[in-house]
Amino acid sequence: MTDAGQIRPVLVERDPNANTCDLLRDRMTTSPDAPLFAVPDGAGWKDVSTREFHAQVVALAKGFVAAGVEPGDRIGIMSRVRYEWTLIDFAVWYAGAILVPVYETSAPSQIQWILSDSGATRIIVETAEMLARLDEVQADLPAIGDVWRLDSGHLDELVAKGVDVSDEEIERRSRLAKADDVATLIYTSGSTGRPKGVVLTNANFVELSRNAAIDLGEVVAPGSSTLLFITTAHVFARFIAALAVTAGVKVGHQPDTKKLVESMTSFSPTFLLAVPRVFEKVFNVSEQKAEAGGKGKIFRKAAQVAVEHSKAVDAGKVPFGLALQFRVFDALVYKKLKAALGGRVRYAVSGSAPLSTFLGHFYRSLGIRILEGYGLTETTAPATVNRPDKFKIGTVGPVLPGNGVRIADDGEVQVAGIAVFKEYWNNPEATAESFDGEWFKTGDIGELDADGYLRITGRKKEIMVTAGGKNVAPTTLEDPIRSNLIVGQVVAVGDQRPFVGALITLDTEMLPTWLKNNGLDEGMRVEDAISNEAVVAEVTRAVQHGNTQVSRAEGVRKFVILPIDFTEDNGHLTPKMSIKRHNIVKDFGDEIERLYADQSYGVSVP
Repeated sequence: MTDAGQIRPVLVERDPNANTCDLLRDRMTTSPDAPLFAVPDGAGWKDVSTREFHAQVVALAKGFVAAGVEPGDRIGIMSRVRYEWTLIDFAVWYAGAILVPVYETSAPSQIQWILSDSGATRIIVETAEMLARLDEVQADLPAIGDVWRLDSGHLDELVAKGVDVSDEEIERRSRLAKADDVATLIYTSGSTGRPKGVVLTNANFVELSRNAAIDLGEVVAPGSSTLLFITTAHVFARFIAALAVTAGVKVGHQPDTKKLVESMTSFSPTFLLAVPRVFEKVFNVSEQKAEAGGKGKIFRKAAQVAVEHSKAVDAGKVPFGLALQFRVFDALVYKKLKAALGGRVRYAVSGSAPLSTFLGHFYRSLGIRILEGYGLTETTAPATVNRPDKFKIGTVGPVLPGNGVRIADDGEVQVAGIAVFKEYWNNPEATAESFDGEWFKTGDIGELDADGYLRITGRKKEIMVTAGGKNVAPTTLEDPIRSNLIVGQVVAVGDQRPFVGALITLDTEMLPTWLKNNGLDEGMRVEDAISNEAVVAEVTRAVQHGNTQVSRAEGVRKFVILPIDFTEDNGHLTPKMSIKRHNIVKDFGDEIERLYADQSYGVSVP
């Protein structure tokens, strides 16, 4: 091993008898009447106190018991992010059962696999459309009994059904699970092969939440709040929901990203949970709005000053002239952006992909520290994360208490500690392959700096080797190219080829605005835009920008713009919007062959 790895001591001692219900019990003891959630109420929000939430959890748990749910039963859930998701989560735990999330966008075949493999006996769905997808495969799910629908009032019916179940029975059931018992099964998004069921224990959630609540104390301090818009079916948002209960953070929910800005303004969160694409979108939309108002040059200058100012802060000295420019742009530009995010946001926790250093510095100068973190479903989300007092842009931070990271000889990142999952459900072979002793082999490539900050540089299985023998990590190239506002997705290709090429799609949401701002027909079809001279020139500039981040041998020499977008529906993206590289390379094999065989095909990069 290039780094033997040490596990950081915990800040909160392990309790072998604690389970996830204790997180809410502890919050009831600490601040029963403080707001723990907020639900939409007309144009505003209505607070839900810890006491009210606890009462609703117990009432729904009674309903599950009355419906025949037994301790250890698995219950599926397919719903967008909403208050009821976390209510159900805790009610299922209080009933002694186990929740199995299914992504709300999952295809019928994926629904069938997750429910059958997990042995689920019931499922909760949100809408008629989701129920229709379940209906397609329900004949292949004989174990599924009750199917409850959120938008049909079934939760209220369950509560009414459970009125005769005693408080003592819920108290008994809520204490059955111990630290090492199963808390949930979360199926990997399946970028390759069938999703695997990740067994996360009560200890994974309890120990990680309790330690993170202290280590991230400034972010989740009393009075803090967050607006969740990432699906709680994903471990990232699910963990934050548990952490919020642990720390007493007020949580709101907004499943409709089109209403996000409106909800940000009314809810005014103090921190956000998002993926880098969200921060890219906010920046790009703001730039195009400025462009449309004839202030594009001012915005770009303001962005440049913001980045320079942040870098100067890191260097320890901000020149007088730069400080003066920064104050001017703060009044003209930055304050408006901060207001659009609710006006109170100080931190944002970012994961799932690297954030560009440009945006890290830009938002930092707006007074918003984007705390990049790193983790997988198998590490209950965060194994490492930047903290306000331990913050390096361009890294995913040091380890959280109770965890350790080491780098294998081949560069693979390995993780051990309280965040690491127990096993893959019904899959001992995959479990054995994924561990080296207590160390989980993540499949990611990375490096640790002298201060213990982790930097992720790629995926082990995605490293390409060109015909000239050059190793290329695709994400190092792809991420900066994708930051361009009209670029949708980027897939670098070139394994055993003479040079690196790329498949690129256009961002159909941003394209019309960009076309209009550049004096072109905003209604231009994507099929026409891919060959439009101005569009091609803009994409070429994006590729050239990406090439500046790598050596000449690693840069994209030629690319093709595809007339479609990569989506989850066509099998090219996972539910968390990561590209399914294997599927894309397979489906666009002909285009890749032409890129190398036909000199007239694609666009060569100067």
